[in-house]
Amino acid sequence: MWKWFHQLASPPHFYRIAPIFSAVLLLPGLALIAYGVYSGLFLAPMDYQQGDAFRIIYIHVPSAYLSMMAYMIMAVAGGIGLIWRMKLAHAVAASAAPLGAWFTFLALATGSIWGRPMWGTWWEWADPRMMSELILLFFYFGYMALRGAIDDTAKADKAAAVLALVGVVNVIIVHYSVEWWSSLHQGQTIMAKDGPAMDPAMLYPLLANIFGFTLLFGSLLLRRTRTEVLFRERRTRWVKEMILAPEGQS
Repeated sequence: MWKWFHQLASPPHFYRIAPIFSAVLLLPGLALIAYGVYSGLFLAPMDYQQGDAFRIIYIHVPSAYLSMMAYMIMAVAGGIGLIWRMKLAHAVAASAAPLGAWFTFLALATGSIWGRPMWGTWWEWADPRMMSELILLFFYFGYMALRGAIDDTAKADKAAAVLALVGVVNVIIVHYSVEWWSSLHQGQTIMAKDGPAMDPAMLYPLLANIFGFTLLFGSLLLRRTRTEVLFRERRTRWVKEMILAPEGQS
């Protein structure tokens, strides 16, 4: 097992296998998203309180979930890079940041659009979930800015990893904010203690989109990490040999 793990952590090996795994994740991910979006928009019944406005949930919830998951991947990868000095882990962390930032922005944008007809306002500064999600976006921006401000890659990796680990506290706050404080957001719906508080016709498309978005994120992360690895290893022997190799043998 450890031999396989170390082989996977090898930049040349990862570069070769990443496109395969990316394609494996991409196709079912897109299929699940297509099913979830179509079923959620056209087949799911209207909510008895929110009417058709609730349908934005099929984009908002997967985006919000991935905004936190991407950050945790970034932080864990950064921690692994700090402890075991694994170059690939830092590449994963650097690649996850812009993806996580986009999903966080999408969660905030769709949440604002959803909140306008439900709460009568585009934004509520006193809402703990909204504010902690906004802070999460700032953590992403800060992480990427810190990386860009340090020319030495090794020093940038270490500094950014520390910042990512500090930001884990905010991810916990985002997740539990509706339980710890009074919030306009409703409590747990899918993971409620008594089971999902949704009609199956609404729930299944939402679950499909959550899994589909997750697979899409995984596919994009592999592709971005592969590009990051190539940039970081551009002066190494294996990259030079790959570039000079005849077409079809690289």
